[in-house]
Amino acid sequence: MRIMVSGTHASGKSTLISDFALRHPEFAVLPDPFESLDETDDSPSSGIFAAQLRVAAQRLADYTAGDDIISERGPIDFLAYLLTTAELTGVALDDEVLERATRMTTAAMMHVDLLVVLPLTAHDGIYVGDDEYLELRAAMDAVLRELVEDSDVVGDLVAVEIAGDPDARRAAREELVRGAVRDPLRLWVPRAPRPARKARRQEVRVRTRQPGGMALSRCRCRRTRFGARWNAHER
Repeated sequence: MRIMVSGTHASGKSTLISDFALRHPEFAVLPDPFESLDETDDSPSSGIFAAQLRVAAQRLADYTAGDDIISERGPIDFLAYLLTTAELTGVALDDEVLERATRMTTAAMMHVDLLVVLPLTAHDGIYVGDDEYLELRAAMDAVLRELVEDSDVVGDLVAVEIAGDPDARRAAREELVRGAVRDPLRLWVPRAPRPARKARRQEVRVRTRQPGGMALSRCRCRRTRFGARWNAHER
């Protein structure tokens, strides 16, 4: 089984994966893609996130169905970071960069059997200092959870959220893995409440799809979510 654990920074991914690896030594662990970069500065930037997206996408292609791996983060994490950075800085992503990043993410997610998302909640028991880029952390969490629900990005991939303190997450994770082996379609894990911004995005998308029988392209839809113009193409 190919498992990906996604979430914003300081959300409990490393702790969950380390504990999982001790209980399931048959699984190979793919570390945070940042560890594969020759970078000494870990300050957030579009360049750093784009590089990590490429690493995350390329390494998934090396595994096929039947391989047992658990990956800390995947390309969808860094697509979320790219979009969030554009929103927070007001510097729009280049159309070509956004389209390429979305295409790489969509293709890579086909090499994943189970996506586990760790959302931020008030009861996760995680202490985070002011040096953890708190605004970016919270905003990326919201964007990631939107992307996970977008079938244009994740396709038919089984995606679940695990919330709560470390003990609750551990129990849910073990039940999740047992359930995935038996029947992925029967998986159910309680989801954390959605951020209010979700409804705003849905309202805009519905309103924009109406005129002239036009359909929004996936990448342009993502770009507009952060204030750029809406572009459409004929069905």
